[in-house]
Amino acid sequence: MAEGENYANPLTCFFHVLFKGAAIAFYVLFSLFVNSFVIIFVVTVFLAALDFWVVKNVSGRILVGLRWWNEISEEGESVWKFEALDQESLSRINKKDSWLFWWTLYLTAVVWVALGIVALIKLNIDYLLVVGVCLALSIANIVGFTKCRKDAKKQVQNFASRTIASHVSSTIQSAFSVV
Repeated sequence: MAEGENYANPLTCFFHVLFKGAAIAFYVLFSLFVNSFVIIFVVTVFLAALDFWVVKNVSGRILVGLRWWNEISEEGESVWKFEALDQESLSRINKKDSWLFWWTLYLTAVVWVALGIVALIKLNIDYLLVVGVCLALSIANIVGFTKCRKDAKKQVQNFASRTIASHVSSTIQSAFSVV
């Protein structure tokens, strides 16, 4: 990251982190001090669902220029769809925004795994259910955006290959047309 570079989208970054932190903090604090599984389950899953939605539909587009979704085809098959900004727009993505997006995406899953291990050690099977739902939402975004990033890289490579091939063929054509 360049020295002194600021976040290009501080409000988006804030909400990208807010619901992740809120879900984890609520789960941990209420698990320690309140003995109401229903409240913990509902509020934690609600916050994790808000996080899933914000990441998938807002911060993914704004912070890293990627978007993914899943459709069911007419044959009943699940089809993943990936969308990325064009190469010029992707090159203007703020490095700090991108770094925050990817690190918090993966770090959240790691925290949920750790909380799952704690619930398993304490034999809190109910709380393991909460962690499982939150982890599933987190992993869904990780898988979606990782596939989307790979697809975007493949599109950039294909575009570069076509551009180079086109340039080479036009150079060869112009060289032979002179002769």
